[in-house]
Amino acid sequence: MDFKGQTAVVTGGARGIGKAIALRLAREGVNIAVADIGAGEAEATAVELRGHGVRAIALGMNVSSSSDVQKAMETVVKEMGRLDILINNAGITKDALLIRMKEEDWDAVLDINLKGVFLCSKEAVKYMSKQRYGRVVNIASVVAFIGNPGQANYSASKAGIVGLTKTIAREYAGRGITANAVAPGFITTAMTEALPENVKQEMLKAIPAGRFGTPEEVAEAVRFLAAPESAYITGHVVHVNGGMFM
Repeated sequence: MDFKGQTAVVTGGARGIGKAIALRLAREGVNIAVADIGAGEAEATAVELRGHGVRAIALGMNVSSSSDVQKAMETVVKEMGRLDILINNAGITKDALLIRMKEEDWDAVLDINLKGVFLCSKEAVKYMSKQRYGRVVNIASVVAFIGNPGQANYSASKAGIVGLTKTIAREYAGRGITANAVAPGFITTAMTEALPENVKQEMLKAIPAGRFGTPEEVAEAVRFLAAPESAYITGHVVHVNGGMFM
């Protein structure tokens, strides 16, 4: 797969799945803009990416702020010359059972997880349309398809991403832009590592593969969908969940 000369923006790229995606694309020679609410962490990841021989910049960005997003995308094009790949990975959780969920926690999760994808995609496709080429890959979740107790806000935001992805795909296919989603299952991250052992064992019972996935396995699916050779795949969801949802 030939990514030579391409530039990617990875939101939430400073750590976890986002960082794994950034590293995987960097190994393909893709220049990376690491966008994260934590500018310091984003710069630390950018330094690591430069070790792979690519250009990398750090962007302190709140994906739910239209002005932040607009300025960030302008910076990417100004400093990198183009914008070929957008990875919408930034996300948060604020879990509670429906009856106990605070309205502000519902709003916060929808703002970052779903509105953020809308704002970033809206800005990115402006540049992609001019060059008549682009790849948008959105990180959804298995809970968009099966739900999860205590995650009404998170599940709704990730299900919304699936619908938004399909709409972007239909609107921009004629301009050489594809839009797809990757839906991870339970992935080994700092969040899952902090769970009590009995909770992790219960979660594992729902996974035919018998283990949690890794951020690197999610990154491989993203790399495939972001590649030039994946031009005829759009509006699709790739499930990376060890058989938890089929």
